[in-house]
Amino acid sequence: MKRRVVVTGMGMVSPLGTGVEKTWQALIQGKSGVARITKFDPTGFETQIAAEVKDFVPENFMDKKELKRMDIFIQYAMASSVMALEDAQLKITPANADRIGVQVGAGLGGLTTIENYHKILLEKGPSRISPFFIPMLIVNEAPGQISMRFGAKGPNSSVVTACATGNHNIGDAWRIIQRGDADAMIAGGVEATITPLAVSGFNAMKALSTRNHEPEKASRPFDKNRDGFVIGEGCGILILEELRHALDRGGKIYAEIIGYGLNGDAYHITAPAPDGEGAGRCMAMALRDTGVSPEEVDYINAHGTSTYYNDIYETMAIKRVFKEHAKKLAVSSTKSMTGHLLGGAGGVESIFTILTITRGIIPPTINYEAPDPECDLDYVPNVARQAGVKLAFSNSFGFGGTNAVLAFKKFEP
Repeated sequence: MKRRVVVTGMGMVSPLGTGVEKTWQALIQGKSGVARITKFDPTGFETQIAAEVKDFVPENFMDKKELKRMDIFIQYAMASSVMALEDAQLKITPANADRIGVQVGAGLGGLTTIENYHKILLEKGPSRISPFFIPMLIVNEAPGQISMRFGAKGPNSSVVTACATGNHNIGDAWRIIQRGDADAMIAGGVEATITPLAVSGFNAMKALSTRNHEPEKASRPFDKNRDGFVIGEGCGILILEELRHALDRGGKIYAEIIGYGLNGDAYHITAPAPDGEGAGRCMAMALRDTGVSPEEVDYINAHGTSTYYNDIYETMAIKRVFKEHAKKLAVSSTKSMTGHLLGGAGGVESIFTILTITRGIIPPTINYEAPDPECDLDYVPNVARQAGVKLAFSNSFGFGGTNAVLAFKKFEP
């Protein structure tokens, strides 16, 4: 039999606040984390808004010497890991170090560092480039730095799959524990790329909302008047443990992971496959993994990016997989409040999905004002809803046609 895997700790940095509880309270109150960009002067940019992290104090989690060696995305990952391990009360010792690993990814990595040092190179020459430049920007330095900080010597890796990154890292960490290669994993996704180059690039693709005059209403998944996603930043980290390992040490258990789907559209470099064909197959794969019937799924934390085709095709995919039950499902997009965290989306949204199960409250899809006839499910519009949720999915679909779906279940001994 496959080993059961549970979630015992969570940590988060998000546009709604640093810390899981602060973010969750803002989320269920329907608050938006979107505002005018402050990380650089956006004057002249087609998009001038983003969902920035506003209250992060890195010195609360690491010393200044460490900070000089880390891009901001690594800082977010480190801080979230500190919070998650404290929450789990998991101690890493020489006796268990090689059975505890780290699986954390980012979609774009240290773009802030790349842009900063490119400017230094042009203005001051190659002699002014720091020896920490490369270690600061590469994606796998996030799990690398985390493992060094805590002494975790188990599997250490990064999956980089654009907007599906967080879910893929959590899902792969789940399977590492399932097959017996580790007893616990620090897993999740992170992103910190609100930079001139990133915003310019997404603008060139016509992917971002340009609702600069009312930022808090710019991210509006499934709404007829949506005009693109809002770029966000942050990190979500889970502590995953083999069930017996968690019980033996008296760890609290938030939820159990019981399913994981991953596949590819094989269709287009950025656009989702027509009719949500790939997303549907991915959800069906996760459903098969769970071994339960479609009618037992209560809630889906949707990818829900607030882009035209994604929202329509995800809706179609849900209806294809769940058939008549699709109309009874609660489906919401928390990106309406956090913006789209790209590689960090799966991490934070997995935490939201777990809290929906443990707290019995479904976060809303805010800014849902004009129904789209092609998006006709129950999107929990504008106001959080109290409801008993035992089984929930978290969807993440990325550029390149890469898809990942996680299934979380209320823990039952």
